[in-house]
Amino acid sequence: MTTTSTEPTPEKPETPFHDLDAYNALPRTGGLVLSPDGTRLVTSVQTLDKDATRWVTALWEVDPAGERPARRLTRSAKGESGAAFTPAGDLLFTSARPDPDAASGDDPVTALWLLPKDGAEARVVAHRTAGLGGLRVASAAPVVVLGSAVHPRAADAADDDRLRKERKDKKVAAILHDSYPVRYWDHDLGPAATHAFVGTLTDAVLAPAAGDADARLELRDVTPDAPVPALAEQSPTISPDGTTVVTAWSATLARADVRAHLVAVDVATGERRVLLAEDDADLGAPVVSPDGTLVAYLRESVATPRTAPRVELWVVPLAGGQPRRLAEGWDRWPHEPVWLPGSDALLTVADDDGRAPVFHVDLASGRVTRVTADDAAFSDVQVAPDGATAYAMRTSYAAPAHPVRIDLAAALAAGAPVEAAALPAPAPLPTLSGRLEEVEAAGTDGTRVRAWLALPHGASADAPAPLLLWIHGGPLGSWNAWSWRWNPWILVAQGYAVLLPDPALSTGYGQEFVQRGWGAWGAAPYTDLLAVTDAAEARDDVDETRTAAMGGSFGGYMANWVAGHTDRFRAVVTHASLWALDQFGPTTDGAYYWRREMTPEMALENSPHRFVGQIVTPMLVIHGDKDYRVPIGEGLRLWYELLAHSGLPADDEGRSPHRFLYFPDENHWVLTPQHAKVWYGTVQAFLATHVLGSTGDDTAYPELLG
Repeated sequence: MTTTSTEPTPEKPETPFHDLDAYNALPRTGGLVLSPDGTRLVTSVQTLDKDATRWVTALWEVDPAGERPARRLTRSAKGESGAAFTPAGDLLFTSARPDPDAASGDDPVTALWLLPKDGAEARVVAHRTAGLGGLRVASAAPVVVLGSAVHPRAADAADDDRLRKERKDKKVAAILHDSYPVRYWDHDLGPAATHAFVGTLTDAVLAPAAGDADARLELRDVTPDAPVPALAEQSPTISPDGTTVVTAWSATLARADVRAHLVAVDVATGERRVLLAEDDADLGAPVVSPDGTLVAYLRESVATPRTAPRVELWVVPLAGGQPRRLAEGWDRWPHEPVWLPGSDALLTVADDDGRAPVFHVDLASGRVTRVTADDAAFSDVQVAPDGATAYAMRTSYAAPAHPVRIDLAAALAAGAPVEAAALPAPAPLPTLSGRLEEVEAAGTDGTRVRAWLALPHGASADAPAPLLLWIHGGPLGSWNAWSWRWNPWILVAQGYAVLLPDPALSTGYGQEFVQRGWGAWGAAPYTDLLAVTDAAEARDDVDETRTAAMGGSFGGYMANWVAGHTDRFRAVVTHASLWALDQFGPTTDGAYYWRREMTPEMALENSPHRFVGQIVTPMLVIHGDKDYRVPIGEGLRLWYELLAHSGLPADDEGRSPHRFLYFPDENHWVLTPQHAKVWYGTVQAFLATHVLGSTGDDTAYPELLG
């Protein structure tokens, strides 16, 4: 079954996706915050710096009424982030831009800046040598909460600065740990631990008198005993009246396990109490209701080797008491809960059939109502003060993230979803290099499996396009939102039809769909991929004789599994991929999480490395050395074993059709502009050689790569 979601056009001129420099130069919009009075929206836009070697973020204002064009608010070489409004309507943000009042020679660090609503120049209002981040502002009080790192042996701020300087001057990077974890994604944890700091925006800070423009916010550490993992990667929030900080708290347990609890911290006294803790669930994403009585949060059950996790929306009284699950009969995984002004309902986003709509959840009845009708994914939902309108960022494979307005009142009155209206955005949406459709197939057990299919404009029965199967990571995720790092339109511009399937383990199709692949990665996820590939190849505008497969992270695992179980593809690209599961499990940054699913038997049965001798397809292996989620050892072992033991081993001179693209200073994603360009270019060259039969140089940018 195939349904068309965009109209095909016979001929189209070249687009930014045809040129990697033009693609890198496209502005990238993300994030959204609404002023307390509902009259101002602020988003952030990333653009290349003058050397095209890094992206710089600036803040832009968007008109909620959709009448005025977007206007730029900030400009600096360091960029800005973490925007939030004060109750009075001034804008706060964090930036490492130089502080004009700092002593000469001071290293710039991320500080808290204030941009007054009256148009006065932005100025620093809070600073710590360790930097500041994770800004949250109370909605009804001039109180902020921020995160900053503190050395465990520091007696005070001055001592913290001294210890930090001593490590730096003596070039000591060593860290002595006594608990787990020790790193996260691409950075080390410790020796400093993240603490929550709270400050009150006094009149002297908000409106300093002449000659006193350097008035600073007094920050108090309200979690002075927080150990290294407790607040690492958490986002503390604050009650509307500014009296209570609520946050997830990662507690270390026996046998290197970790569990996330909810804690509440009294801002005045620093007293911390456990709001909620469960032995069989991780709790997170807390948000306090506007009336200050309830905390909404997400509960993710702890998985077992036989049972997949389940994500649910719950509420608990802020004062303490029994929690209550909302939307009990709803078979979707909510995230990003947002309260409505009356504290009687929440908005949340959930993956759903290749989209991620906004849903309304009634507090009293638990009833769930879909609010948005768009074939899109939403994020950063903001609700107007009257509760009649919502704003969000909308994205899909047809468009990158851009701000929209949602008529919430109309959707709830009609009991039916509405289309969101686009607002004047800081950056125009790019012209695509093809058209977008949907493909469906039946898995071996009869389960419906669907995918997006991005096709070149010229693909037809007379000119079928070669097919590229692109497998998503996670594995608990869905191909439903635009990605700048995994963008199919670049390959579409090269003439490929790119298939983006959601196999077993994908979210948005119900709990049973996740369960189908749980603990058996090489079973239903693999057969689902082949089934939907068969459906795509049956089309007359797809060339089934010229095909390739690729994926990253878990998608890279599946690419490795595919390579060892079929020779139907001419090439396989595997990025940041899992290769030997018994090796991966204990060495990844969150081994406790994978231990819940990976029994020794599961790891052995589903490990791709066991089938290296059956690999007869040329493979491009890509890995970054700073990848702690899938450590570099996976890529190094895969590369060696391909050359030594695959069905296409190295020849007598050590040469092989396989390739290894190695990034010594990149992480799981490969984020810097020129490395991203090298990544896409190398993939293009490798596929051109093995899928299109190109006889040219199979190395992109030889002047850079050698």
